[in-house]
Amino acid sequence: MAIKLFITGGTIDCKRIEENGKYVFEKTHLPEMLEQGRCKVDIDNQVLMLKDSIYITDSDREKILQSCKDCKEDKIIIAHGTDTMVETVQVLGKNIRDKTIVLFGAIVPFNQEKSDALFNLGCAVSAVQTLPKGVYITMNGKIFSWDNVRKNKELSIFETLK
Repeated sequence: MAIKLFITGGTIDCKRIEENGKYVFEKTHLPEMLEQGRCKVDIDNQVLMLKDSIYITDSDREKILQSCKDCKEDKIIIAHGTDTMVETVQVLGKNIRDKTIVLFGAIVPFNQEKSDALFNLGCAVSAVQTLPKGVYITMNGKIFSWDNVRKNKELSIFETLK
């Protein structure tokens, strides 16, 4: 069972954050993270973009949606920035029913001390293999359905709506 991993950027892949708050990207860290985590699952990764999610546009979301629809795998993980992850998960949830898709990200970049990136990736790898078809977010050990989640920006956590 192969899993597709689409990479879109976000804090998880940020090399550094400049004084003006701009994220600087050089490359994705996801292959390194899978290796560090000693992942033995067959995962095919593909970089769609490396962007701070506040700059993800409707056109970018359409690209993510189309990539999910077009890929042969029915289990998909998406590394995504947390600021607009909910907007993207809603687009996917409204348009895809025949695959299991799990979005995840990080509050602290992978290359910084005390990052939650590796833990969140591990949760996503496990979740995509065990959840029924549908679209989800996993962050900090919790799993949220696409239609029952919000980001509490004050606390930097995801929580259910109901």
